Amino acid sequence: MLSFNPPPVYQASKCYVTQGVMAHLDPKQPPTKSKPWATLTSQDFVFKADLILPQEVLGLVQEKLLGTKTATPEFKRVVMPLHDILTGDFFKEYIKNEGRRGIDNVFSLRSGTLTMFLDKEAYERAGLVGKPHGVKGKRGLKPRWVVEFDLTEPSMFPGKKGFDRLIYATKNALAEPMTWLFCNISSTVPDPDPISQHSCTPLTSTPAIVEDINAVMPKLSPDPSIDKEDFEDFATGLYEWLSLVRLQSPRIQVGDQIDPYLSRYEVQDAEGEGKLCKVSWQGFLSPSWSRQMLMEIIKALPAKAWFSFSTTTFSRGLAGDNAECTILRPPNSSGEYLMWEVRGHE
Repeated sequence: MLSFNPPPVYQASKCYVTQGVMAHLDPKQPPTKSKPWATLTSQDFVFKADLILPQEVLGLVQEKLLGTKTATPEFKRVVMPLHDILTGDFFKEYIKNEGRRGIDNVFSLRSGTLTMFLDKEAYERAGLVGKPHGVKGKRGLKPRWVVEFDLTEPSMFPGKKGFDRLIYATKNALAEPMTWLFCNISSTVPDPDPISQHSCTPLTSTPAIVEDINAVMPKLSPDPSIDKEDFEDFATGLYEWLSLVRLQSPRIQVGDQIDPYLSRYEVQDAEGEGKLCKVSWQGFLSPSWSRQMLMEIIKALPAKAWFSFSTTTFSRGLAGDNAECTILRPPNSSGEYLMWEVRGHE
C-alpha cells in the first residue's frame, strides 16, 4: 500500500498495488470474483478510460476492438426533477447526476440506493436525516451532509412514513430540475422505456486515438527476486510513468529538455525508446463496461504484447478525489499483471 501526501482538508488517498496472475479467460463465463475483474466491477461509474499500448499493435486494436459495440458505449442526458424519478418508473434503473461535489448539490441513484450530497441550506429545508461529510473538524468552509435511502427496502413505498417524507422533500425543498446522466447497465430495455417520456439526449463515447508518442521506456516488469522495499519503488515509478503517458506529458518523450528548475523528473529504470499510442474514452461508462472492455482488449492483442488499461471514476468526495484503477500486462508475460487501485476519501 502506497500513501500519498495528505491533502490539507480531507483524508489521504491510498494506492494499493497488486501483482498476480490472471486465470484463464472464458468468454462464455466472464470472471467476476477474482482480481482484477472484481476491482473493476466494484468501481463507481467511470468518467474516463485510457488504453496505452505499443504503436505496432494499434492496427490489431482498430481491426478487432474499435469496430465492436463495446468500443462505442452509449448513455443519455436528461433534465428532470428528482421527484419525477421517485414517482415514476426509475427504481430499477441506475442513474447518476453530473455536478461538482462540494459546490453543487449532487444526487446519484445506483443499484437502488439514492445518495444526496447537500449543502447546509438544502439539508435543513429538506428535513431529512443525514450525516456530515468529511473528516471531523476538517470539513472546510462550506459544510456538506450526505443523505442515503435504500429504495429497494420494503418500507420504500407510498404510504410509508420514511418514503412519504422523501417525496415531500423532493416536491418542496429539492424540486428544481437537474441534469442527469443515465446508463442502463442491464442487457434488456423496459417496454415502454420510462426515459422515453422525457426529452433526453442520446450520447456516444467515441474512442479518441493519439498515435506516435515517442517515449522513453522504463522497465515494465519487476525482477523475480525483488524485495518489498524495491518493489514499492518500482511500482511507484512505473505508475508515475503510466500516469504521465495518460496526460500526454512531454516529460516522458524522447529529447525532452525541460529546465531542471521547473521539473527534475526522469524516467525510472529507462531501457530505451519506443513508440506508443493511446486510446481514450470519456463519458458516462458503467463498471460492467470496464470489465467487458478489458476482456475485449485481452482477446484482441497477442499474448506477449503489453498494454495498460486505466479507469477514472466520477468523484465520490467533496474534494474532487476520484478513484482510479490501472492494470498493466507486462511484455512476454504468461498472464501476469500489475494493478494499481487508488481509493479516495469516502
